[in-house]
Amino acid sequence: MPSKRRIRWAVLPLGIATAVILAGCSPTELHGFLPGFEDPNAPAATNHTEMVAGLWVNSWIVLLVVGIVTWGLMGWAAIAYRRRKGQTGLPVQLRYNMPIEIFYTVVPLILVIGFFAFTARDQTTLETQTPNPDVSITAIGKQWAWDFQYNGSASDNADAVWTMGVQAVPAANGDVNQDALPTLYLPVNKSVKILLQSRDVIHSFWIIDFLYKKDMYIGRDNYWSFTPTREGTYAGKCAELCGEYHSAMLFNVKVVSDAEYQSYLASLRDAGNTGPINKEYDRLANQPGTGATTTTTKEGK
Repeated sequence: MPSKRRIRWAVLPLGIATAVILAGCSPTELHGFLPGFEDPNAPAATNHTEMVAGLWVNSWIVLLVVGIVTWGLMGWAAIAYRRRKGQTGLPVQLRYNMPIEIFYTVVPLILVIGFFAFTARDQTTLETQTPNPDVSITAIGKQWAWDFQYNGSASDNADAVWTMGVQAVPAANGDVNQDALPTLYLPVNKSVKILLQSRDVIHSFWIIDFLYKKDMYIGRDNYWSFTPTREGTYAGKCAELCGEYHSAMLFNVKVVSDAEYQSYLASLRDAGNTGPINKEYDRLANQPGTGATTTTTKEGK
């Protein structure tokens, strides 16, 4: 039986090799190739992004270890118990092996319980809504675009401002004019609570770099609370097949300073986009060729 000294000398090179490999990894690789981690000197996109990435990466590490052990045992059994030259008949048959049966029953059970526990813990954090957020927004999905209402302090949203979007219209080469997409503005380092609603069918509100998405239903309100922690422009899209132009249901998110955010709200107020968005809506109004514009007046809603 090998001594502890020999075991340490065997493990040491493996540990050094692992450290060297990890040190050479980019932030994207260290976070499981998930989006939003390109800059090693910048914070994550939101206060929850690191947690989501950690759950994803650690789950895959555990699964890979299980896979390697399983594949190794399968390969070992195939080689060690192969039929050799001159052998005939069947090998000795065993009815059962209690230690092995207990092992392959208990270990998967522990893994399932562990995955459930960590997922439930993180999901509880993600689904906990901020009671008094710094910013309250209503995002409305529609075939096939987005409306964003920035709620004020009035209970009837009389002091709210809003913008109404149209769906993306790709050029002949497939490029999309990013400046024409509906854009949601968020202030950095301010708690945000978004009310998610749909005007027609099921949609899904997905900001890719935020590593989270939530569905939007008719007759049911969904909420999402988080704090954006890094300024920048992020891509968003509908993640639920919602009809013919589902792929054109795109939007952008701009995380800006609080001063720039307040300036944007003032520009919407100056344009007359005030009060709650009218609930009446023709889902066909935003199809290509109808002449719909990115921002409409209150009378034109």
